[in-house]
Amino acid sequence: MKTTNPLISVLVTLLLLFNATIIFAQNGAETPKFITVTTLHWNMHLEDFDIDKWKAVEKEFLDKVTMKNEHIIGASFYLHRFTADNTEVVHVQSYSSWEAIEKAAERSQELVKEEWANENERVAFFKKRDAYYSKEHSDEIYATVSGAKNMAEEPTKNMICYVRKSHFSIPENGWWESFDKLRSENKHLIEKNQYLKAYYPSVHAWGSDRTDFIEAFYLNSLADLDKMFDRFDELNKEAYPDEKVRKERGKKVGRYFTGLHSDYIYTYMVGLSK
Repeated sequence: MKTTNPLISVLVTLLLLFNATIIFAQNGAETPKFITVTTLHWNMHLEDFDIDKWKAVEKEFLDKVTMKNEHIIGASFYLHRFTADNTEVVHVQSYSSWEAIEKAAERSQELVKEEWANENERVAFFKKRDAYYSKEHSDEIYATVSGAKNMAEEPTKNMICYVRKSHFSIPENGWWESFDKLRSENKHLIEKNQYLKAYYPSVHAWGSDRTDFIEAFYLNSLADLDKMFDRFDELNKEAYPDEKVRKERGKKVGRYFTGLHSDYIYTYMVGLSK
């Protein structure tokens, strides 16, 4: 039996848009070309866990190292809200080039030694920091392209970050050019949606699945998630009043995807970003 999800036509249209990143980027900032996504996990055996103390530790590292590292354009933390793993702590950093990723790692090591010149103090700090996390983590690198909707102003409170992971079917050689043309026609759907505060898509650069297409939607609240989708539906119908036209566009873009996707909702942690 064939079933139809009422959101499919809207989401398929959104997939026409762009590919870029899961990061916070302020207007006027250097445009990132690559981002690293490190998925850490809480140490569930830490008995005296305190979220505020964790924030203080990461804020100290942010101020002393990340903020001073000229090779890191941006950085941010995300905590599990609605995902398959409640222990997830996602750390994202953005860079101007592939080479900058390696340079940033080297510069961070230099800054660590400068900021904690006393070896005993350095060891103590990182022992305290590492205690919050388990030993397991995973890394992915994504590439960005044009079309993101940047945050208009720096957030003053935690935000909702809805992440949608789709998969390209890669139907033929040269497919990206025709797909790119389709996506460029719908930028207004993102720009005109008042509930969507920022939008960052991205594609696989280095990791486990080369078909990954990641979209990150930033909202003020969880309640705005439904409002965002409703508004997309309205904007889609305004742009393409003819239902046949909307369906035809859906078919065109649908051939570039497998039809499978997964959804994640995180909390963007204000005060822990560059």
